[in-house]
Amino acid sequence: QVQLVESGGGLVQAGGSLRLSCAASGRTFSSYGMGWFRQAPGKAREFVAGINRSGGGTYYAEFLKDRFTISRDNAKNTVYLQMNSLRPEDTAVYSCAASRLGTYYSGQDSQFDYWGQGTQVTVSS
Repeated sequence: QVQLVESGGGLVQAGGSLRLSCAASGRTFSSYGMGWFRQAPGKAREFVAGINRSGGGTYYAEFLKDRFTISRDNAKNTVYLQMNSLRPEDTAVYSCAASRLGTYYSGQDSQFDYWGQGTQVTVSS
């Protein structure tokens, strides 16, 4: 089992940047595919980005248009989400998730086994 704790959220103006971190407990972090999801008020949770076990493979939601970058540091048991050119519509609770099967590209939250509590990102216009 793995426990996930997100950090780095906050309030930022449109056009600004934030870097989210997700720290994982345990010694098997590198065996998990990792993903970032977000949920805005009144909306369903949606996939943002995923990364494979080694960090050599990534997958992004099409709506991002290259604004976000996912990465991981297995030595630090941490996955990151660099968010640039933020827009008010990016406002949401962002959560990281871990997949025991190594899934990172399906985009479906049912493929992920463990979830963090989320961190709030608010983008003002």
